[in-house]
Amino acid sequence: MTLALIDYGAGNLHSVENALRAAGCTDLIVTADPDTVARADRIVLPGVGAFGACAGALRSIDGMVEAMSARVRQQGTPFLGVCVGMQLMADAGEEMGTHPGLGWIAGRVRKLALDTMDAKVPHMGWNDVVPVTPHPLVRAGEAYFLHSYAFDGDDVIAVTDHAGPVTAAIGRDTMLGVQFHPEKSQSYGLALLERFLSWAP
Repeated sequence: MTLALIDYGAGNLHSVENALRAAGCTDLIVTADPDTVARADRIVLPGVGAFGACAGALRSIDGMVEAMSARVRQQGTPFLGVCVGMQLMADAGEEMGTHPGLGWIAGRVRKLALDTMDAKVPHMGWNDVVPVTPHPLVRAGEAYFLHSYAFDGDDVIAVTDHAGPVTAAIGRDTMLGVQFHPEKSQSYGLALLERFLSWAP
């Protein structure tokens, strides 16, 4: 079972790699090669930072988006997007202008709009993950969040509360995206990664 962890300059690449290895992944390839991605049995897209910069970096790798789309959307390979990697699944992100996403799940990534002074942006620290749609990988628990923008759209699997509901996970078919950081979420995050490694949707 080959897992391709996509290397496009994401700041959390190596911490996600270490977490996947700790979860039991023995055949992990950190790669910026579209051909490797096109043959992988599972694909993980990490990401931290600004939506537009991450989208641009991903698209700057010739053939990568096409290889990902073919493998995930057409061939049904299990996919996990982490933090900005999840946000990139959306149609567009509105951070420092509007930037196109992958368009895999209908929605937009917008700045957190808070209606109370008690909550701050960025949303940072441990918070509850509350499933709203049954999913074999996402369970109730506590995870670590760090973000100023959030997904607003379809196929929401779980939410968290930060002065109101905020999307914590999205997914459809063989695709899953989580806004929180499994690699920083200790036993909760490790268990989610273990389930992803054995997921057979």
